[in-house]
Amino acid sequence: MIGVALNLLLVEDDVMLAEAVCDGIRQHAWHIDHVADAAAANLALVDHTYAVILLDIGLPRDSGLTVLKKMREGYDATPVLILTARGQLTERIKGLDAGADDYMVKPFQFDELLARVRAVIRRAQGRVVPSMGYGDVLVDPAKRVVTRAGVRVPLSSHEYRTLLALLERPGHVVTRDYLEGLVYGSTSNIESNTIAVFIHQLRRKLGDDIITTVHGQGYMMGEAKP
Repeated sequence: MIGVALNLLLVEDDVMLAEAVCDGIRQHAWHIDHVADAAAANLALVDHTYAVILLDIGLPRDSGLTVLKKMREGYDATPVLILTARGQLTERIKGLDAGADDYMVKPFQFDELLARVRAVIRRAQGRVVPSMGYGDVLVDPAKRVVTRAGVRVPLSSHEYRTLLALLERPGHVVTRDYLEGLVYGSTSNIESNTIAVFIHQLRRKLGDDIITTVHGQGYMMGEAKP
């Protein structure tokens, strides 16, 4: 048994199943949040960090696979255990190809669920994820730790996602629309200066010269070439 309190997210629209899973998880002194649709899952993943995501595929408002794909596209390597009634081989392959770490078909035994949660956590802890960096700024994606000259720098989840998107494309302009979509999942109801605020915060914490504004286009790591 993993001897620390874990924080899990359950994305499940079956109320009775969700209550049973949440009750069982809490009896093991773990924490668990529950949401019932894809939109709520996306919001939860922006605002919180989880040890494991328990993800149903057939959700209201969008597919669980869409949630999973958005996570992986946003550099979120959190282990995902799919829980679904779709047990066909083709469906399992779709889930694994989308980035799932494991797959359980409903109905399932709760003890097996716990065992699989522990297994995906062990695998994630042993996973080697390449570091990313620019100058003296280094990011450890596996631990979600950012350091500058060896000193840890706390970032909000939005700032962290913005920084990763820029680090992933060194020497290339990343548009504001792309950053908005990556950080928020959509560009609706977002104030026009939101990304600019995150860029300002990153410069304040990591150095003024780390990010260049390319007027009329977006942002890039470092200075633009003449």
